[in-house]
Amino acid sequence: MNNVPSLFVIAAPSGAGKTTLVKALVDRNPSFKFSISYTTRKQRSTEEHGRDYFFVTPEEFEILRERGELLESALVFDNHYGTSRSQVEDHLAEGNHVILEIDWQGAQQVRKSMPGCTTIFVLPPSRPELERRLRGRQTDSDDVIARRLSDALGDMSHWDEFDYVIINDELEHAVTELEAVIAGDGGENRVNHPRLEQRVKNILV
Repeated sequence: MNNVPSLFVIAAPSGAGKTTLVKALVDRNPSFKFSISYTTRKQRSTEEHGRDYFFVTPEEFEILRERGELLESALVFDNHYGTSRSQVEDHLAEGNHVILEIDWQGAQQVRKSMPGCTTIFVLPPSRPELERRLRGRQTDSDDVIARRLSDALGDMSHWDEFDYVIINDELEHAVTELEAVIAGDGGENRVNHPRLEQRVKNILV
């Protein structure tokens, strides 16, 4: 495993299983630090403030942004999300790998401000599986699911802006691939790998 403290940016469309994948990675590698995002989204019953997100009002979020306290911020599905700059910098200074779980818009901003980061995009194995996962949450109406699916397909078009791609078909395998990328051994997951490119094209058809 690479011992140099590094920033890894992981993005994905809604329903790709990014959160589950990141949590499994951190569970297996407790020394990794997961950066907790701010969001104006309503807190779900299964979520805990300070563990899953820092839930703030739109006004509080704007103050954070105006003060320059956000490394990145984005509007996703009518809600604001942002990453604490100081949280990331503190974790790196302490000698830890840092994992950011954000969207492609935020990833673009982080690449500009911290060009040494490694960016990873997570994809579902197919469009039907993406829809199944979105419906399986049982937290959204059919209209919301339809919009999330439409937005997700748009997000997926940005896959080739990233350094690596993980296709999250089977969780254990996806975590192993993610660990290989972090260790610097994920050659087959590089965005320009011919076999990977073909797999992604099949998903996006």
